[in-house]
Amino acid sequence: MINVSNFYGCDVFDLNTMKSVLSPSTFAKLEKTIRDGSRLDASIANEVASAMKNWAMEKGATHYTHWFQPMTGITAEKHDGFISYDQEGNGLTEFSGKALIQGEPDASSFPSGGLRSTFEARGYTAWDPTSYAFIKDRTLCIPTAFCSYGGEALDKKTPLLRSMDALNIQALRILSLLGSEAKKVTPMVGPEQEYFLIDKDLYSKRKDLVYTGRTLFGALPPKGQEMEDHYFGAIKPRIQNFMNDLNESLWRLGIPAKTEHNEVAPAQHELAPVYESGNIATDHNQLTMEIMQKVAEKHDLVCLFHEKPFDGVNGSGKHNNWSLATDTGINLLSPGKTPAENEQFLLFLTAVLKAIDDYQDLIRVGVASAGNDHRLGASEAPPAIVSVYLGSELSQILEAIKSDSVYESADKAYMKLGVSSLPTFQKDRTDRNRTSPVAFTGNKFEFRMLGSSDSIACLNVMLNAAVADTLRIFADELEKADDVKKAIHELIRRENRKHERIIFNGNGYEDKWIEEAEKRGLLNLKTTPDCIPYLIEKKNVEMLTRLKIYSENELRSRYTIQLENYCKTILIEARTMVSLTIKSFLPSIDKYVKVLCDTIRSREELLGESSFVYEKQLIVKLSELDAKMFDDAAKIEELISEISLDDLKKAAELIKTGLIAQMAQLRKACDEAEGYCAKEYWPMPDYGDLMFSID
Repeated sequence: MINVSNFYGCDVFDLNTMKSVLSPSTFAKLEKTIRDGSRLDASIANEVASAMKNWAMEKGATHYTHWFQPMTGITAEKHDGFISYDQEGNGLTEFSGKALIQGEPDASSFPSGGLRSTFEARGYTAWDPTSYAFIKDRTLCIPTAFCSYGGEALDKKTPLLRSMDALNIQALRILSLLGSEAKKVTPMVGPEQEYFLIDKDLYSKRKDLVYTGRTLFGALPPKGQEMEDHYFGAIKPRIQNFMNDLNESLWRLGIPAKTEHNEVAPAQHELAPVYESGNIATDHNQLTMEIMQKVAEKHDLVCLFHEKPFDGVNGSGKHNNWSLATDTGINLLSPGKTPAENEQFLLFLTAVLKAIDDYQDLIRVGVASAGNDHRLGASEAPPAIVSVYLGSELSQILEAIKSDSVYESADKAYMKLGVSSLPTFQKDRTDRNRTSPVAFTGNKFEFRMLGSSDSIACLNVMLNAAVADTLRIFADELEKADDVKKAIHELIRRENRKHERIIFNGNGYEDKWIEEAEKRGLLNLKTTPDCIPYLIEKKNVEMLTRLKIYSENELRSRYTIQLENYCKTILIEARTMVSLTIKSFLPSIDKYVKVLCDTIRSREELLGESSFVYEKQLIVKLSELDAKMFDDAAKIEELISEISLDDLKKAAELIKTGLIAQMAQLRKACDEAEGYCAKEYWPMPDYGDLMFSID
């Protein structure tokens, strides 16, 4: 029997390990940096580096790397050996404090959105001591921030850390007014990760999956998710073996994997961890996705993170559970036993509601991608309209505050199932709403819009920033008040009246909500090109630069990068569709049609012409589809030729309004042809093979 506590975090240079290998004075200084966010004392770097190297080498590591998160959305690493050589050529090991603190990777080939020219290659990585180093594949990985020679952030970690600092500063101003002794406030995050697992051999035969991560073609099988029998169903042995290996790999790295289950669609699953600080949760989620793919390969599986790998069944998201915790152990979003009287909770709740309403555009930008455009608003995920679900009790409390009336607390409700042997238990304060983009779930907010392949950093930067700026506004007002308690009450009442439009407790999948949201003045940014321009809107630039989370140049670079990623993603998909159509589908259909023609010719003399109705009709049908597929592919090629990435805004608009629709036409014809073509002649595994082949 595996005892997880015997090896949990064994490959992590965590506080326990540091304490055992560092001198007391060095450990105290490093611990202060990690716990309080105080500036790192550079004088301890050499001792930490030496201890880290010795620890890593004892565990079999031969190299180290500065592990960082460029704006590609994945991680990056350059490995250097611990071994060095003296003048006589003798080998020796070394790892200096300078090498720990600073690295110098080539920055020219990473996305910069115009921050750097191609010939300006120098970039720097800087050790992030608040996220523990770890060993992966015999390499010591040191989490780092990544910046250009000019100091601009070229990664996702740096703005995230800045946003956490900004939120901490403003939250402490509010807590100080409330008499709290807290010295630090940390955004806590728990990202639920959805994914698909398919057979590796079948995957290799689907070039659309190989090139783009999703199936660009595929007729629906006779069964999809209609029976709802996969959700929370018994986990198949091959998948359970994968999950067992995955858990052990994650636990060794101190990643608190907690929950695993089958998701709604066939071949879809989910993993959820325990909460951690936003920075560490982001690092761990990136690691989790990487390890999932590696473990899957060991089991002859492939792990898919695309938001919509299969048409006709649910896609994958990443629910970002977010709360605020103090160093004194208080969850600032916990209502307590009497939420109507919990002044601290109501003030922070109001701040979050105002932040989401005022910056709903930035929240949408934080989840924008070409892949996620397939999910949002597709009756399987939240709509693209940002709104907040609070549930009945909190809504009634806020309603009482707005009307300045007394809230009559409901009695505790208990669940009684009518079976004597089953327990009676207290019901939660509110139901859950899976259609809501942002749902309050008891002591946290669940942001359900994020796509499964995306880094959680972008959404959390925008969320932290919006809440920090709102708390700044609140603190500026309350610090001037003669009667703080009265001022807080008035502020909560005023702001909840002002921002009540963002609260929606109904069914977000219904068309009437779209109409209602428009009446309320809420944004409905359906696609990535629709929402990305809001990143550089004046009010957003002013807020993000005021809090020093981004410079204006950094924001404009990210605007460019996101548009460029969108355009390149769709263009790769379009070129893949054309290639598969011309090189695979049309020749395969022609082969099958030839077989049908040969069948007719070989039997016509014996059986007569009238005996081949089915074959002849099939030949006509496939020939018509053949011609349409060729014509649709030619139109896509023509549209591609008209799109230039020199003007990204124009390119994105052409893709959104023209190319995507034409791609849908080609897919429709190809999928119809697949339905008529004999399976042995169709050149790739079908949806039934991909989603139902794992036993």
